[in-house]
Amino acid sequence: MSPADTRETVADVTVLGAGVVGICTALSLRERGFSVTLIDRNPPAEGASHGNAGSLSPWSCVPQSMPGLWKNVPKWLLDPDGPIALRLGYAHKFFPYAVKFLRAGNLERLPTIADAMLGLTLPTVTLYRHHLDGTGSENLVRDSVYVHVFKNAADADLTQLGWRMRQERQVPIEVVTGDALHEIEPALSSEFKAAVLIKRQGRALDPGGIGKALAEKAQGMGVTFLRRSVEKLVPEADGAWRIETDQGAMPAKKIVVAMGAWSKKMMSDLGVNAPLEAERGYHLIFQNPGVTLNNCIMNVDAKFVVSSMNAGVRCAGTAEFAGVDAAPDYRRAQVFNGMIKRMFPDINTSDTVEWMGPRPSTPDSVPYLGEIPGFTNLIAAYGHGHTGMTMAPKTGEVIASMIAGESLDIDVTPYKIDRFN
Repeated sequence: MSPADTRETVADVTVLGAGVVGICTALSLRERGFSVTLIDRNPPAEGASHGNAGSLSPWSCVPQSMPGLWKNVPKWLLDPDGPIALRLGYAHKFFPYAVKFLRAGNLERLPTIADAMLGLTLPTVTLYRHHLDGTGSENLVRDSVYVHVFKNAADADLTQLGWRMRQERQVPIEVVTGDALHEIEPALSSEFKAAVLIKRQGRALDPGGIGKALAEKAQGMGVTFLRRSVEKLVPEADGAWRIETDQGAMPAKKIVVAMGAWSKKMMSDLGVNAPLEAERGYHLIFQNPGVTLNNCIMNVDAKFVVSSMNAGVRCAGTAEFAGVDAAPDYRRAQVFNGMIKRMFPDINTSDTVEWMGPRPSTPDSVPYLGEIPGFTNLIAAYGHGHTGMTMAPKTGEVIASMIAGESLDIDVTPYKIDRFN
């Protein structure tokens, strides 16, 4: 599409970002009859949508920031194998976000945050199966249990705040110990004595494959995909927009910003400074593991997730703060070698593939959704943090419903982009 194209040829909605959030949004818009153009500099589903841990958790309602978390931060930062890393040169840029992050863990705020998260996660498995229907990739979503494992059985304590929050929201959970745990996951080391099971979950056998299957379906439904780098958004008269790209400018009627961690710069160029961090996550795939896991498994103490996928056993986790464009430090991925061997003594660790991608994380673990104050026809759909894969289908439904003027089945107040002002 060139600047000379007429208004009549411009799509009803232009979605920026071909990650799983953008793809699901495009699908939901097409289902409502809107014409859609989707723009990304990369092929579909090749960023954080590809690299996540594969857990499709309808019951995700506990945010990253919780009361008392700050007490653990110093020891995590000092541990080279710890779950958090902060590059010294980035510390001054990270500090304002960190303050908002810690404030978000206020006990009084948690119920609203938990309900907002659950509003987007609860229908995830159902919606993925709906979107995947007819693609030939339906088998990429499997029923699962989310197994949170502990070496000390006493730590599987349902009176702790996070578990209480889940129980208050009717999350189906159960504690298992000893032989019962190892019947569920036979490959798990006997050092792990107990687990909390979160039931009625899903897991992705190929997260990137799901995204690509949905992108192909969207294209078959008439969505136009453009490989371009979006450089600037310029508001024009009558609520229209001009999108400046590396291949020239193009007009747009209505824009949905779903660029993940890169959304922050695009918005700040417009004077919208909603807090967002590129929480860089690493994964390591063991391609010939020699063991099979039946479910997604969370090592609660070490803060990482392990799951069997079509490509092998994937370890995913850690949070590195260094900015969105800093080069990867793959030592952060290689720490999984020792960790997984302690969890699964029989695993083969000789054939691995490493990866890094930035999660777009808000201080309260709730994404930014909806109209952006001060602008017409500009809509946010980013900031999903650790739960982007899980929240994507419902996000698409919410954004499409907003654009269609439909009644919403959730309160959108907690998702407003100006809530930290």
